Amino acid sequence: MDRRARGALVEAAARAELERAGLRLQAANVGYRGGELDLVMLEPGGDGGTLVFVEVRYRAGSGFGGGFASVDHAKRRKLVRAAQLYLSGRPRLAMLPCRFDVVEASGDPAAPKLEWLKDAFRLDDV
Repeated sequence: MDRRARGALVEAAARAELERAGLRLQAANVGYRGGELDLVMLEPGGDGGTLVFVEVRYRAGSGFGGGFASVDHAKRRKLVRAAQLYLSGRPRLAMLPCRFDVVEASGDPAAPKLEWLKDAFRLDDV
């Protein structure tokens, strides 16, 4: 299976898991020069909810620290920049609180094991 097909399967599994948890999809695979947002989701709550930028990371094994560890400082900067660009064209969403989550996937891409790290990093970490 090629990398793109594997990524699509894993992102679909992550999306389904987040939707089961009550989040609603706003956008997927939003690309900007220098970065891409895998999933943009809305977590319902008071005052319109929380906008959640989700990075999905697949690793066949746990070598090199796994998916969470692969979201290093440089990757975080790219995600923050992409989120800023996304919000710049959506003033209604820009008023909501935001957070950055990471979903780590491993194992069989068709039925991956998923671990969801909410609030994986903050702007002051970047």
